Amino acid sequence: MTTKRVLLTKLIFCFAFVFGGLAIAQAADPLPSWNDGKAKLSIIEFVTKVTKQGSSDFVPIDERIATFDNDGTLWAEQPMYVQLLFALDRVKRLAPQHPEWKQQEPFASLLKGDTKAALAGGEHAILEIVMATHAGMTTEEFEKIVKDWLATARHPTTKRPYTEMVYQPMLELLAYLRANGFKTFIVSGGGIEFMRPWTEKIYGVPPEQVIGSSIKVKYELRDGKPVLVRLPELDFFDDKEGKPVAIHQQIGQRPIAAFGNSDGDLQMLQWTAAGKGLRFALYVHHTDAGREWAYDRKSSIGRLDKGLDEAQKKGWTVVDMKKDWKVIYPIENR
Repeated sequence: MTTKRVLLTKLIFCFAFVFGGLAIAQAADPLPSWNDGKAKLSIIEFVTKVTKQGSSDFVPIDERIATFDNDGTLWAEQPMYVQLLFALDRVKRLAPQHPEWKQQEPFASLLKGDTKAALAGGEHAILEIVMATHAGMTTEEFEKIVKDWLATARHPTTKRPYTEMVYQPMLELLAYLRANGFKTFIVSGGGIEFMRPWTEKIYGVPPEQVIGSSIKVKYELRDGKPVLVRLPELDFFDDKEGKPVAIHQQIGQRPIAAFGNSDGDLQMLQWTAAGKGLRFALYVHHTDAGREWAYDRKSSIGRLDKGLDEAQKKGWTVVDMKKDWKVIYPIENR
């Protein structure tokens, strides 16, 4: 082979290597369960800008904080919040120890199978149910109760484990952000000790990065062993205005990205978007009645009304589940 031929062969090989590598890089879609469109593009453009060295929008790694609501944002919240379903199951399990519940509302209606009547009392009734079923044990005992329940409980509509009712596109988003130096936090109205036993396994979010509502606990010595006992008293409600407060107190930094699905997340998104520099706010809009549920302004659970107006006004990203997500749940990829 002549010297000229050798050089030509090497040149062809180099071109093949470079362009072949480029094709592979382009094929490595960080959000494969997202359809190409405005929502997906806005996420990738934001991440690219804040992570590119030399960019005017560059954000140092220690400032890359992203906060996520849980119910309706990372997993399904219909036809009822998962933690409330857990509490209702606990009522049935604990009923033999509480004969007075047969005449006491909201427990009497629950034991008769009339959930609608039991919850007619609104937040007061829900709080009473939660306090009766979530307190009176140590924090370690409660953690085991939660884990055992999730291992066997099934969603009332799909009959799947609740841990399979998580959103595949959001799992990809969490992983994509972490791969780009973000620290991801859950900021939910749900109970902090209800979420912490399983969030790392399901979402990759460790317990110390979970913020939620809490009940009071007290320190005790039981048989010489120190324990923390859960009390039937609300300590902090992590919803609406409470979310920015909790973020400030427990994270100590304003996020540069926030993700929610309801009016209960509005203040978290507002506070995030109001910070200096490039910011990102995203709402998951439930529009898919076929694969999931379709609800927004009039829903009693996960209502998205004021938040939807604010998102349209401020130019925040709104994910249309039906149009923007190829799949909803991880099981659809199997």
